[in-house]
Amino acid sequence: QVQLVESGGGLVQAGGSLRLSCVATGLTFRTYSMGWFRQAPGKERVFVATITSRGVPVYRDSVRGRFTISGNNAVNTVHLQMNSLKPEDTAVYYCAVRQGDAGAYDNWGQGTQVTVSS
Repeated sequence: QVQLVESGGGLVQAGGSLRLSCVATGLTFRTYSMGWFRQAPGKERVFVATITSRGVPVYRDSVRGRFTISGNNAVNTVHLQMNSLKPEDTAVYYCAVRQGDAGAYDNWGQGTQVTVSS
């Protein structure tokens, strides 16, 4: 059974930084990609960033240049370094994993709250 556990959320002032981490256990995929999504209050969950099985990062336009995703497949871990945070980045951030580099994400973490004050 795949389990994802996120950590690193919290409260930060605008312009500050946070680093989110996610550890996956129980993975049996030969290749996989991990990603981050977020859901703000009253809004749908949206894609933030992903890193492919070959280590190529992909970002949502609004976070490109401020957020950096990195991964270590040897220990099934993915990080999201968030710099220059804005109040509109406030959301619950979810880690997810999928087999390969296409299609739906199969497994999700429980989420971690990120709050950016103005």
